[in-house]
Amino acid sequence: MRQVNQRPDPAGSHVSRRYERLNYRYERLMLTPLFRFGMRVVLPFGVAALATAVWFSDQDRRDQVRMFMRDIRTSIVERPEFLVKAMSIEGASSSVADDIREILPVDFPVSSFDLDLDTMKTTVDGLSPVKAATLRVKPGGVLQVNVEERKPVILWRLRDGLHLVDAEGFVVAEGTLRALHPNLPVMAGEGAEAETAEALQLMQAAGPLRDRMRGLVRVGERRWDLVLDRDQRIMLPEWGAVQALERVVALSQIEEMLQRDLSVVDMRLGDRPTIRIAERSVEAWWRIREIRVGQE
Repeated sequence: MRQVNQRPDPAGSHVSRRYERLNYRYERLMLTPLFRFGMRVVLPFGVAALATAVWFSDQDRRDQVRMFMRDIRTSIVERPEFLVKAMSIEGASSSVADDIREILPVDFPVSSFDLDLDTMKTTVDGLSPVKAATLRVKPGGVLQVNVEERKPVILWRLRDGLHLVDAEGFVVAEGTLRALHPNLPVMAGEGAEAETAEALQLMQAAGPLRDRMRGLVRVGERRWDLVLDRDQRIMLPEWGAVQALERVVALSQIEEMLQRDLSVVDMRLGDRPTIRIAERSVEAWWRIREIRVGQE
């Protein structure tokens, strides 16, 4: 009986052919950038995230991690170089400094990591006398607070008393007595603080009348009256008040208008200024006229 020699199948077995096809497809897929990104980045990240989620699913492990992180933070925060031991305030008066210490109740020593400087700055800026403030922790454990105070430039008289107002119209503080601020001019009337800048311009334009000025009165929250001694009043218009006052000053210097016995100079109508004679002068004029009529 003849024995038949079986040659090996050049195509290989079924399993090897399947493996070669899969290998070929894999190599083709690896030529795709999106597939390479998924295999090299997304898949490892997903596996790591899944493993982490499984590990953190245990409550005891989570508590251990929290305690470990808390211990690390405590060891850093409580280091001596991060401790703030005192607060220094510069640029503020004694009363404002006391107010700052009252609204910033910091218990020293405290870690600089526990200080919210932005919130503390907002709190200090909220004080009426404070125009601007900066806070920083200086080397040596000192909380430095630099304050720029508002400077009062005028007194605002209301029914409840006097108030100190700065050039921007902010009420700095309450004024107790007029005698304590002899160098500050006075204004009155509702809404006067909103027009502080114009009030200062009018006082500057008053020039030679400054020594006779008693103050400015805001009328109807829309215009000013300049009050002088001898019960004289200059009624200024709603618009162009500074220019109107400059005209009155010029007339007073040239013709000595305000040296006469006038009670009111009305400049509300720019093309038709009017004056009002004092009542005592009117009465004197009538007496003189009656005497003349009687003599005739």
